[in-house]
Amino acid sequence: MGIRPIAKLILLSVFLTACDATGVYDQYEHLSQGWGLKDTVSFEFEQPKETEVYDLFVNVRNDNSYSFSNLFLVIEMNFPEGKAVTDTIEYEMAKANGEWLGKGFTDVKESKLWYKQGVRFPEEGMYTVSIAHLMRKNGEVAAEDPLKGIIDVGFRIEKGGSSE
Repeated sequence: MGIRPIAKLILLSVFLTACDATGVYDQYEHLSQGWGLKDTVSFEFEQPKETEVYDLFVNVRNDNSYSFSNLFLVIEMNFPEGKAVTDTIEYEMAKANGEWLGKGFTDVKESKLWYKQGVRFPEEGMYTVSIAHLMRKNGEVAAEDPLKGIIDVGFRIEKGGSSE
């Protein structure tokens, strides 16, 4: 007598959860119509343990319709008591030969992009991270609107890292 389908599902869920012991927060927003220039992707989370140190990541899923080898993002973190930190970051998305750097077996590739390392969350309450893109073609002033090929944008907090 074999394992029933529901038991297999429960075992798989336990296994997948156990394999991600470092993950504290991991959410995605799906972008079904492309990523509009004014479409800020936001993630809200409760203060993790203030005594712990965390590493922060932006996760991006793209497909072959993404026409750039890099990705410029503006990332803003808002603290519960009103402080805000804004960073403009460029991420490399493809090798010089055009091969995607992300992981995946299909046309969709997932990239786990470093945002900050060794972060502490000293204030109690809700934090918000907002992410927007600044992509434009060479020689053009106007940004890509909508930016095609970015399917999902995510934000991840992991235990670990070293303090800054």
